[in-house]
Amino acid sequence: MLEKNKEISLSGESALEALADLEYILISLHKIGSYYEGKSLDEYRRETTDFIDDERVTQRLAKIRRILSEPFDSAVGEDDMDDIERRVSQLEFWNPSNETD
Repeated sequence: MLEKNKEISLSGESALEALADLEYILISLHKIGSYYEGKSLDEYRRETTDFIDDERVTQRLAKIRRILSEPFDSAVGEDDMDDIERRVSQLEFWNPSNETD
């Protein structure tokens, strides 16, 4: 990790913007899960999918990622990756259960 990236600074407004979106997503998904507890799994799945699509959850998460990424220095290291790329390259992403990456 670059020395510059060991401590980053985020404006209060940016932090609040990210936190508000996280709170909205987290609490809404919790409420959906609580409401559908003991009810139809298909209805729960449909409601969750509709919420993700209708409330633009992936776009909101992308905005949060942008807010959190902005303060980082994006200089690349010897491996041709910046600190964020290096960290996320270790993640295992979702794949259909019958396929592998």
